[in-house]
Amino acid sequence: MTNEKSEAGWNLDNSYAQLPKIFFTSHNPTPVESPKLIILNEPLAASLGLNAQALQYEDGVAVFAGNKIPEGASPLAQAYAGHQFGHFNMLGDGRALLLGEQITPEGERVDIQLKGSGRTPYSRGGDGRAALGPMLREYIISEAMHALGIPTTRSLAVVTTGEPIYRETELPGAILTRVAASHLRVGTFQFAAQWGTVEHLRDLADYTLQRHYQDVPADENRYLRLLQEVIKRQAALITKWQLVGFIHGVMNTDNMTISGETIDYGPCAFMDTYDPATVFSSIDRQGRYAYGNQPYICRWNLARFAETLLPLLHDDEEKALELAQNEISHFSKLYQANWLEGMRAKLGIFNEEKEDEALIEDLLKLMEKHRADFTNTFRALTIEQHEGSDLFGTEEFTQWHERWQVRLGKQQESKESSLELMRNSNPAVIPRNHRVEEALDAAVHQGDYSVMERLLNVLSKPYDHSPEQIEYCTLPAPSSRPYRTFCGT
Repeated sequence: MTNEKSEAGWNLDNSYAQLPKIFFTSHNPTPVESPKLIILNEPLAASLGLNAQALQYEDGVAVFAGNKIPEGASPLAQAYAGHQFGHFNMLGDGRALLLGEQITPEGERVDIQLKGSGRTPYSRGGDGRAALGPMLREYIISEAMHALGIPTTRSLAVVTTGEPIYRETELPGAILTRVAASHLRVGTFQFAAQWGTVEHLRDLADYTLQRHYQDVPADENRYLRLLQEVIKRQAALITKWQLVGFIHGVMNTDNMTISGETIDYGPCAFMDTYDPATVFSSIDRQGRYAYGNQPYICRWNLARFAETLLPLLHDDEEKALELAQNEISHFSKLYQANWLEGMRAKLGIFNEEKEDEALIEDLLKLMEKHRADFTNTFRALTIEQHEGSDLFGTEEFTQWHERWQVRLGKQQESKESSLELMRNSNPAVIPRNHRVEEALDAAVHQGDYSVMERLLNVLSKPYDHSPEQIEYCTLPAPSSRPYRTFCGT
């Protein structure tokens, strides 16, 4: 394996590799037989300062496959731990490698990671590989999340490896190139707290502050400020999930980033029928990570993060615990304020009134009672076409609608301003589960990527409310079996 210098535009640095060795293991990808580029995110490549045309040639594809190392890269697997469904485990990058950090033309620093690039010292018996379907799924959902305005890791490319992998059946192997603000996780801090020293923990916290929170002053309160800022970002992120009906599916602490980005799109899906108890993941049999539980799980995960920081918050253990508990106690109020603001926007409401929460909750109760589609209900309100749902024909909805109109009359903004706010707050399209499966089936089993390309094009403009999107608003055919997702990524 050789370092490959090309015209691709790689401008890599390796600041994470300057941390103590406990946090990573240097490791090269395992070369694959015959890589083939399946999809390249050209707009993302351009924003990173990369030459999309050069990336499509043999040398560029070889980098995405792990067959060549770009100049400046120093591949490594990161160590971390995590609470998985409430149980604490030692983890780490079992099938992913951080190539390095691309410095963009704007001076931003982003991780470039290969996912599915072979075994690492943290593979725990796994083969370190990934299947084509789950890698394409992450590409679709992460790019849809970006278009929705939700902080997320992104997908730069997917290549097939020319080699099969074996799960329940034989599947085509693939590698995803993921771009992230960083791969620092709550689990990274848990690893430091469990297996490192206080100085290791301090090094990690200082690195995190420099990487993501440079505005925090370098004083004695900087670690408390770190906790505060992470809480704020996560409260904002989970709010955005809830407002579009996104269900992550596996909110383990190793899947919560310190940067506030959504990461790991394994068993995730978007809710159709509104129901707070909605679960898609086949392994979440108790509903721990159900849609309605996501804010509570986020708070629980943040409490685990706060625990790791205790030695840095104060020399007195009781005082440190008091400081941490005080900050965690602010999460629910912060989330609720964000959620109310977001729901007001979905209903075209600019100002605040005491009645707003009841108005919002009453609509959601009606949606749950009449099994209304979450996205299409708000879309119908936005375009003022009340059809396609049993909800709209009920007397209860008529009464609610009258209350809503009275509420809108209590603000100075015009009706058109309210509708514009709603258009910008209510997506017309989301990655409907049946549409995602349709695209994946065509790609994986038929070698037809046109279905996925059309879907990606529609999802790239979710707030357009254009005629071209209408067919992607339709619901799946009725089924006696609930939709299920699996941890394939």
